[in-house]
Amino acid sequence: MIRSLCVFCGSRRGSDELYATEARRIGQFLAKHGIRLIYGGGSVGLMGEVADACLAEGGEVIGVITHDLMAREVGHSGVTDLRIVSTMAERKQTMAELSDGFVSLPGGVGTLDELFEMVTWTQLSLHDKPNGLLNVAGYYDGLVDFYDTMIQRGFLPGTLRNQLLIDHSWESLWSRLNEARPAHG
Repeated sequence: MIRSLCVFCGSRRGSDELYATEARRIGQFLAKHGIRLIYGGGSVGLMGEVADACLAEGGEVIGVITHDLMAREVGHSGVTDLRIVSTMAERKQTMAELSDGFVSLPGGVGTLDELFEMVTWTQLSLHDKPNGLLNVAGYYDGLVDFYDTMIQRGFLPGTLRNQLLIDHSWESLWSRLNEARPAHG
């Protein structure tokens, strides 16, 4: 059972209010179910939305941010625990160590970096934690198609398709994350 979930998401809100709505819903859900939120430590964008919603419901929130991003992403001073690290690699490592699983919401290239780093770590057997992609309003449709293309054309092992859990529904994805079995490629 997942007791600590890392949520990767954008430092911007995006153009569709549904992205922020889903981020808040997930933050509220985690708090109500006693699941600790691990995230990138920012107070802006979807990061701020998920953290603020979790905190408002009395949840535990651990943010991990680099010194360089403190000013740019406006480090969240209201979280339960804000860890400031030196590098992006240390940021991802710390978030991974604190988490039982991962979910990526809409975001930019930083979110994609985090998503694929965790998939890569699974492929290299560096962890066996479940990794989910919440495809809010079809945001990741093109990426999902490309991911399948990489598998079909032999650049990723097919076992990784089952490791990256993709869903449009948070409730369904949450259930699948908790039922996931390790899959290495």
